[in-house]
Order: sequence, then structure tokens, then C-alpha cells
Amino acid sequence: MLSLQARVNSRVDPDWVAARYPYLRAVTVEGAEAIEHHGWKWWKKQDKDLSQLQLELIDIWHFILSELLLRNDNDEAIAQAQLLEQIRVDATRREIVFDARTYELHGLDLLNKLELLIGLSVSRRIELSLFAAIMEDCELTWTELYRQYVGKNVLNMFRQDKGYKEGSYLKSWHGREDNEYLVEIVQSLDPDAKDFADSLYAALQDAYPAA
Repeated sequence: MLSLQARVNSRVDPDWVAARYPYLRAVTVEGAEAIEHHGWKWWKKQDKDLSQLQLELIDIWHFILSELLLRNDNDEAIAQAQLLEQIRVDATRREIVFDARTYELHGLDLLNKLELLIGLSVSRRIELSLFAAIMEDCELTWTELYRQYVGKNVLNMFRQDKGYKEGSYLKSWHGREDNEYLVEIVQSLDPDAKDFADSLYAALQDAYPAA
């Protein structure tokens, strides 16, 4: 996933490391969008949209990976070692200290976890134990995170290759959004296959409307 993230970042901007984009700022915005998909307004009826919550987590994961790469000047090996070490350490962590207050993860509901994620991101902190707890609340396993992450990452690359930044990309294919095609294609492929990402890209290419 780190390799895929570095590749798409370079496709968006070859000088992305020097640009030092505020990836954790993006996490705060995506976290707020996740709160909207959960529903938080006590004065009206709202239903939690689980699929959209999962999609927001996938976007958040893109930016967390980007921040880890940026902090290590795009050295994937070092970023991977740090990521694995943080996952190992965070596997048993049940509380987070932030702003002189201790937060017990098991005692927080999803909305409060998302708020804590936003606060930590504003403070330029990454806490994978919190992210994992949010994933659990959103019924998202690490395997499914990987599947959906690769899917969205490849779609992002495909969009860039087809002129997304220039405004020439077609987001609607034969009356359906590209995300709908993505979901169907991802479910039809084996995420454990070594050519998973390449096969996904090829399938998107086959489905994309001819010029």
C-alpha cells in the first residue's frame, strides 16, 4: 500500500515530497465528512450510512500513508518499518492521552472517536490504535481495508491518467458513476493475487467509455 500511495502521489505531483502537502489536514476534513455520514444532528432523524463511513476511512488511510511517507522523505522501507512497529505497539494500547486528558478507547462511541481522530490530526499525531478502533466500529477488517484501499488507489491513478486534474475525465460511464463500476470489479477479483492492482486497472480501462 505504501508503494501504491507513493506512486499515485507522484502522479498527482512529481514534487510532492518537496511540496510538503498537509496530509493530516486532509484527515481532519475526511473525519468531519465521516461524522456527517454517521449522523450527529439531534434535532432531526438521521440514519448511519455504513458503506460511506467505510469509504471515508479508506480516504483517511490514503492520507495517513502519505504522511508517513512524507515524514521519511518517501523512503518506503523506513516508512514500512515505522508503520509495522506502530501497529505492533498499538495492538495492546487501550487508551490515548491527548491535551492532558486520558481517553479510554472502549468507552468512546464512534462519534467521539472520530472527534478524537480530528483533534489528533490537527495536532499532527497519528494513532493507529484509534484508527483500528474506528475501523472495528465501522465493521471494516484489515483485509477489507486493503481490498478497498487498492481499489480506490487504482481508481485515483486511473482518473489522473485519464485527465482528472485537467478536467477531461469522464466520471459517469454509461449513466453510472465510476465508483459503482469499481465496487463490482473489486469484488470480482482476488485481492491476494500479485497482479491484483494491475488487473483492476485493466478492468477499469475496459469499462471506460471510448473517446
